[in-house]
Amino acid sequence: MAEAIQKLILETLDRHGTIKDTRTLVLPGQNDPAATHDAQIIILGALNSLSSREMITYETHETTSHVLTPEGASIALNGSHEARVWAAVPAKGEGSPMTPKELEAKIGGDIAKIGQGRAFKNKWISKEGAGLVKLASEIDDVTQKEMREVDSTGTLAGGEKALAELRKRKLIMQKKGQWFVVHKGPNFSTSTAKPETDLTVDMLTSGAWKTSTFKKYNFEAEGIPTNGGALHPLLKVREEIRNIFLEMGFAEMPTSNFVESAFWCFDALFVPQQHPAREVQDTFYLSDPAKSLPPPADFYAKVSKVHEHGGFGSTGYRAPWSDEETRKLLLRTHTTASSAAMLYKLAARCRGEEDPEADALAAHSGTTRKGKSADQGDGFRPAKLFSIDRVFRNETMDATHLAEFHQVEGVVADRDLTLADLIGFMRVFFKKMGIENIRFKPAYNPYTEPSLEIFAFHPQLKKWVEVGNSGMFRPEMLEPMGFPKDVHVHGWGIGLERPTMIRYGITNIRSLVGHKVSIDSVEKSPAVRF
Repeated sequence: MAEAIQKLILETLDRHGTIKDTRTLVLPGQNDPAATHDAQIIILGALNSLSSREMITYETHETTSHVLTPEGASIALNGSHEARVWAAVPAKGEGSPMTPKELEAKIGGDIAKIGQGRAFKNKWISKEGAGLVKLASEIDDVTQKEMREVDSTGTLAGGEKALAELRKRKLIMQKKGQWFVVHKGPNFSTSTAKPETDLTVDMLTSGAWKTSTFKKYNFEAEGIPTNGGALHPLLKVREEIRNIFLEMGFAEMPTSNFVESAFWCFDALFVPQQHPAREVQDTFYLSDPAKSLPPPADFYAKVSKVHEHGGFGSTGYRAPWSDEETRKLLLRTHTTASSAAMLYKLAARCRGEEDPEADALAAHSGTTRKGKSADQGDGFRPAKLFSIDRVFRNETMDATHLAEFHQVEGVVADRDLTLADLIGFMRVFFKKMGIENIRFKPAYNPYTEPSLEIFAFHPQLKKWVEVGNSGMFRPEMLEPMGFPKDVHVHGWGIGLERPTMIRYGITNIRSLVGHKVSIDSVEKSPAVRF
């Protein structure tokens, strides 16, 4: 069809030199000139194709006409509302007057309500008692005639004032159209053969390239945008937070163990075995395999003793110790399980052992010392470590909760650290994230004392929101690992999803993670800047 229309245009130009109005063309397979808007759209496609080859040039002319709305089309077919009201009511003296309710039941509520007013105004009907009767014996339904005139010609003999009245009644609406004047171009030809777009090997070997016509390259065209990889908003925020840690001299801990034992996830952190978080409602437990390999025997003995009987200045929990409970396998509920295992490795030198992985991380992390010697004969080396990885909770999923999310965690180990050092560090860390207005609130954690919840003021929500948790790891946790008494460890954790939701204006966390994520929004989301 497209090629046939192109041929029609070229042959018409060849005969007449110019096409003064494309509405006069008769398209292939049609009997009438192409005066409709849809026909001109088809012609425009053919003109653009010929113009790109410089075979023709054309000028665009716009037109404005009117078409009927659905209500106007109904009037053209069935008559105006007022005429239908007049036709429905009885003539005066020839029957009982028709009540408004009877009229609505006969011709429809909307038609009756609209038509009554105009019928009264035209003096076609009158009121008799509680009903309506005809007042005029004959009527001239001008509105129906106008609708039919607009439908056939696109305008009215009455001019713009009459058209404006019908537009106001929403019986017609304007419709813009276009038509074209076409001239011969510099490469005019009656042949519609398309020029070659590629120079092929066959053309070179046969010599056909010498007589072929090639399409010109448009070196100013921008081309189609290339599809490439895009970072998910979570990954962008994660990378920014990671860069903050690295800038502050932290080393990244390995956190690849999604499955942990209850010993490292809870017991080594001095979380009591009777703690509610261990229940099935909060933790995903594995059924196969169900038990972990045993932890280091000496450390295990110290941990079980401090839980059950106390030690290192603590009275412990004074509750029965269960070997079965500590060997359970689970999906880790926090990355502090990995931090506990890494702190145990960091204390290897203090126990007179060697651990190359911990030594490398301590050497890579920047110094944290407060003007004191790192090694005072006990083998301790200060360290600053962080991790960002997934954790799992048996949560009921809603707009702000998932069963799987990310935890950002950091620890600082050094001699004689204080709570003031922790607060000072947290202020610096959050300032680098662009959060300067923060507050601290005392809290409880089984493995930190003292503990602090961190709140930041949200300017959009105009309220304080919790952004993290922190504290000083308890001696009951650190000393069984082998750390000297004067070594203290800061620990803190923040979520990754909540800052991301705030930064990107996301209100439902399920649209940030999972199958409901918009791929288009991921590709177009801006870079994050703290």
